[in-house]
Amino acid sequence: MTQVTAMLVMFILYGVLPVAGLYLGYRGLKKVTAPKMLEYKAMPQLGYIPEKSLPVEVKTALEHINEKGEKLRVIYGDTNNDGKIDDKDTVNETYIMIQNLMDRHVPQAVTDYRRLHDLDVGDGALADSTKIKHSNVTGKEALLDVLRTINTQFDDLLNASYHQDGQKLLATNRYLQQRFNNPAITTDIQKLNNDVNRVNRVNRVNSVSDADTKGKSQAIESPTGANDRQVSAEDIKL
Repeated sequence: MTQVTAMLVMFILYGVLPVAGLYLGYRGLKKVTAPKMLEYKAMPQLGYIPEKSLPVEVKTALEHINEKGEKLRVIYGDTNNDGKIDDKDTVNETYIMIQNLMDRHVPQAVTDYRRLHDLDVGDGALADSTKIKHSNVTGKEALLDVLRTINTQFDDLLNASYHQDGQKLLATNRYLQQRFNNPAITTDIQKLNNDVNRVNRVNRVNSVSDADTKGKSQAIESPTGANDRQVSAEDIKL
């Protein structure tokens, strides 16, 4: 090993590796100690907010909105029923309203509450205990009212979708019953069966007639042929 090679190995062992180990350890420690952020698939805009900064009641309401919003996005957004929402789907007013609630109104309401919460220089209870001027609710109660209103609206949409799809099933069932229990259709089927039976009877009669005619022809031809053969033999003897 040359001197240059030895110096390079020493630099890697005692320079690069320790620095890399310290950096990776710092990143791992930072990741472990970092506060857990909100994770809502239907509302990714809330991903920058720490979970500890919101009361339990608020997080519970947000979870319900996220779950219902995901269902409603598929119901009202996937109009061609191909399992995904893309440019092939027809955008309707209800879908736009759902998206606006989850993309704008809910994140804005949470941001306003956190701003109220951060105004308190003490223990952070200002937004949870102090009534808003000209109202009878605190900042926390106002946020919960907003989320409760959205939750109620989503419940109404899910309920309407349930009854709408149920009516479709009932209409399909009525159509099928009318279709298969229609007397005119039953009469046509009976006529078709009668025609088939009539054709089968005619074919059997024709088959029997052909067999009888063939048998009679053979019976008539056979004796004549025998006499002819006998006469021919006697003539030969004579």
